[in-house]
Amino acid sequence: MPSTVLPTIPHYVPASPTQEPLEYADLTVIDLSKVDTLEGRTKLAAQLRDAMLTHGFFYVINHGLSQAQNERIFDIADVPFSGVSDEEKKMYAGDIKATGSYEGYKLRQYWHINGGVRDQIEHYNINRDVTKKQHPQAVQSLIPEIEAFAKYNHLQILHPLLRLFALGLELPEETFVNIHGYDAVGDSFVRFMKYYPRSEEDETKTKNVWLKGHTDFGSVSILWSQPVASLQILSSDGKWQYIKHLENALVVNAGDALEFLSGGFYKGTIHRVIQPPPDQQGYTRLGVFYFGVPDDDVKLVPFDESPVLQRVGIQRRFEDADAPTTAAWHAARTSAYGQSDLKVKEKGVEEEIINGVVVKHWN
Repeated sequence: MPSTVLPTIPHYVPASPTQEPLEYADLTVIDLSKVDTLEGRTKLAAQLRDAMLTHGFFYVINHGLSQAQNERIFDIADVPFSGVSDEEKKMYAGDIKATGSYEGYKLRQYWHINGGVRDQIEHYNINRDVTKKQHPQAVQSLIPEIEAFAKYNHLQILHPLLRLFALGLELPEETFVNIHGYDAVGDSFVRFMKYYPRSEEDETKTKNVWLKGHTDFGSVSILWSQPVASLQILSSDGKWQYIKHLENALVVNAGDALEFLSGGFYKGTIHRVIQPPPDQQGYTRLGVFYFGVPDDDVKLVPFDESPVLQRVGIQRRFEDADAPTTAAWHAARTSAYGQSDLKVKEKGVEEEIINGVVVKHWN
């Protein structure tokens, strides 16, 4: 993060952690301070592989940024929402369906949730190449910090994790790093995301679901933990479990691209967002993310030279010859999400076809 005098911005005060007795997933904790030695990486890779085969989510601690730096990035994250008027937001809204890109704002009520109810979620998305788009006036002075944050996430968090994912498949450590270049053409990006409280009528119509169960589009999703208890994962026994907030920790999961590249070994993890528990209702939920996405020209075929895949087999969702590039897959899923006419195929599961691939949504 830049060490010069920083612009003064309001301090964002989140909700206090919930005191409700929720059912939390028992997630593995990956201590990133241990990646500096081969022995440490080997042990962490085994932990990570086990975490991915059980819950599909894990925590990361000791990632190198302090609690003060954590609080600063949440202060920054709130500015695109509280410091920018609705009229100015419209000027910087992305043409998501046409471009297949989230860059800029996704405004509220863009996605259809259920029962005619549209979302109450805003997010502001910034490519790691922060010069790709113009930014609202209130955000402009913060761009150096956002750029530094993106670079830190990419090089100091994403890349070390990608090495662990590769080791878990008994591949050379740099296998996935080599297709997630920081200076390559690609869509890895920072997202600031704000959920706003909804009406009782909307809660009833959607059965309290704010964002349907889904998998992410890229390879690795990094969520900076925040206290509002709304994120749930679908466990192997079909139950939804909450993700517990850990101070200055990261919550990490795999997305579609890593599932394709790993031949189904690391599955895209199913998760959703629901209304917070009673003692947190009425608060906004501010999120900070870094989404790792392979380079645009990467064809999403399995690394079938993996000794692990040779032992356990490859689970394909399409033939290698039909595999999309990262750019094609990411754009297609982005364009379709929340806009498609989903078909109910089984109780609680809806489907759509994207690039010839069945994509499910859990409701």
